[in-house]
Amino acid sequence: MTMRVFFRARAVQVLAIALIFSLIIPDAFARYQPKPGRPNFFSLDQEVQLGQQEAVKVDQQMPLVTDPQLNSYIQHLGARLAAKAPGPKYPYTFKIVNQSDINAFALPGGPIHVNLGTIQAADNEAQLAGVMAHEMSHVIMRHSTHMASQQMLAQAPLSILGGLMGNGVGAQLAQLGIGFGLGSVFLKYSRDAEKQADLVGTGIMHDAGFDPEQLARFFSKLEEQGGSRGAQFLSDHPNPGNRVQYIRAEADTLPRLQYSQDSAEFRQVKQRVSGMKGLTAQQIQQQQKSGTNNPGPPRSQDVRPSEQMKTLNHSAYTVSYPANWQVYGDANSEVTIAPQNGIAQNSIAYGVMINGFQPEQQNGRNSLDDMTHQLLSQLRQSNPDLRQVGNDENTSVNGIPAKSVIMVGPSPIAGSNNRPLQERDWLVALERDDGMLLYFVFIAPQQDFGQLQPSFNQMLRSVRMK
Repeated sequence: MTMRVFFRARAVQVLAIALIFSLIIPDAFARYQPKPGRPNFFSLDQEVQLGQQEAVKVDQQMPLVTDPQLNSYIQHLGARLAAKAPGPKYPYTFKIVNQSDINAFALPGGPIHVNLGTIQAADNEAQLAGVMAHEMSHVIMRHSTHMASQQMLAQAPLSILGGLMGNGVGAQLAQLGIGFGLGSVFLKYSRDAEKQADLVGTGIMHDAGFDPEQLARFFSKLEEQGGSRGAQFLSDHPNPGNRVQYIRAEADTLPRLQYSQDSAEFRQVKQRVSGMKGLTAQQIQQQQKSGTNNPGPPRSQDVRPSEQMKTLNHSAYTVSYPANWQVYGDANSEVTIAPQNGIAQNSIAYGVMINGFQPEQQNGRNSLDDMTHQLLSQLRQSNPDLRQVGNDENTSVNGIPAKSVIMVGPSPIAGSNNRPLQERDWLVALERDDGMLLYFVFIAPQQDFGQLQPSFNQMLRSVRMK
């Protein structure tokens, strides 16, 4: 055999092996793997820093859902997706905005916010996961900072861009009129960016065990139904065209999987959010204009409970509360009862949260002690700064077995030194006949808790289960 014939035969063999390999493992050759756009003058560390700074502002401007079960679920779902996300390992965070409009958005470097209305609108867990994977893909592709870099290039000469990005990046960007907060043009993406996020999100969904086609179906559902609730979502996420077709085609290139069905946690969350009423975009704007989203420290006379009481008739219980306090929530959802000025930094500074908790089943029926400890664990997951003081105590509320736990943590109210006051949280958990807990968290700064204690006790004495 001549050398020419030999090398030609070897080339044919190599080509044949490559073809067989591509058929057996299509993921190695066909997966959509684009590179983030250029130019991008932001380092990854700067991107993370900017996103975290903007997230603090967003969390002050927007009403966040404080329900521990919902927050725990959205964080676990986000972590499942983040574990499969390509690219840099961003410090993703996931929070729920108490807004009825269907939308979600991602800030540079990892902060992701999902509206309550999006969870309510998702027909299945894969659709919710798809929205979150899509937003994560905007982070991975660095779409916001790429668009900002393009604007910087148009505004500033190349000779000074290095100085702008060297230090003091936030102040320098402000001078150029560039920001990444709510309403920023850098959170409104082009159709090309949307298609990239769809395709990268397809891979994330697939690898996490969710059917990618559900992402396309969610977008199609919003377009078919129309209406104001989804209008903002479609405005921020314009349809590149043929969405269903190219997502399905991309999914077909990936290894065959048996996609997961809705989890028990998702079904519980869907039931929980079904009775919740989020604020509209217009209501949030009104709150922001009036300053009620971020009021100053309340004065003691502003939060003092009246002696007159009203009765809340909830689907699971009845309870009396001070007549000059307000009820947030409805008869089928989590309820917060607080004075009008008892909300600070979108958190309860004075008042009480009332909610139900479904514990994980152990061997047989859980004890009240086990259920309470599961609840405490979940509360600390959503608020890591909480710590228990002393041991939990056995008690009863109108003959119903209960647990009493004292916790402390930082209050949303700052003291004279501009540091958070210490907050006292009194948890009382009652055992229901159906194996769930009904729990109350009475909240006030440590220095004021004693003044509110008589009213808190009176509320507990009035509780009647249904």
